[in-house]
Amino acid sequence: MNRHPSLLVERDTATGVALVTLDRPSRLNAIDLALAHELAALWRSFRDDDSVRAITLTGTGSRAFCTGIDRDDTHVPQPNSPYSQDDPLLTIGPKANDLWKPVVVAVEGMACGGAFYLLGEAEFVVAGSSATFFDPHTTYGMVSAYESALMAQRMPYGEVARMVLMGAAERMSARRAHEVGLVSEVTEDGGAVAAALERAAVIARCPTEAVQGTVRALWAAHQTARSHAFALAPHLVALGNLPGEQQAELFAGRERKRSAYRTR
Repeated sequence: MNRHPSLLVERDTATGVALVTLDRPSRLNAIDLALAHELAALWRSFRDDDSVRAITLTGTGSRAFCTGIDRDDTHVPQPNSPYSQDDPLLTIGPKANDLWKPVVVAVEGMACGGAFYLLGEAEFVVAGSSATFFDPHTTYGMVSAYESALMAQRMPYGEVARMVLMGAAERMSARRAHEVGLVSEVTEDGGAVAAALERAAVIARCPTEAVQGTVRALWAAHQTARSHAFALAPHLVALGNLPGEQQAELFAGRERKRSAYRTR
């Protein structure tokens, strides 16, 4: 096992599968700037590692796969111009780093907000039965631009709209996520990683050139729409986000709101 500051990486040379684990359980595997850089570097390292033919991505613990950017630990100053926005999560996914080896995500617990940058660049998702999915941006005065664009390529428009507009008030269950296409398989709680590793091992047995070519072809099928949406996203974020201090006030009250959400 290789250990990075916030990642665990296990390579199984017999199956050709690498298991990557987000390892910040005390922060519900939220992504700070250091972890964002670690992920980008790891995906790029896999490009030249012929022993890795498929990847499973998960998070430490049962409470959360990932809860997006770590708001309490990450400050990203933004330019004053609506034409320039710095988003540290744009480069955390495999496709953003030109990796075309297949990635299967295993979700236990919560996956929300910035976690969709990772789900959106994976081939498919396996989830434990208690997993939940939600996007709290609007609740806290932020535009869900990149996340909604990525999920619009995974789920029907109405389901994405409901999830991103309801914000923190509602969570999508693993069952519902499976029904609408976000999740490809639901396991018993605690079984998502084993199932994802099994699926990845099957894929890794196929000739890697054919697999990577297929991944690239699938990505090309929706890359144009994604590129157009991402080009518009920074302007929408700059225009629609509340000022940082007002967002902070809303976040400060989030503990009181957690008991009010419902799961469907």
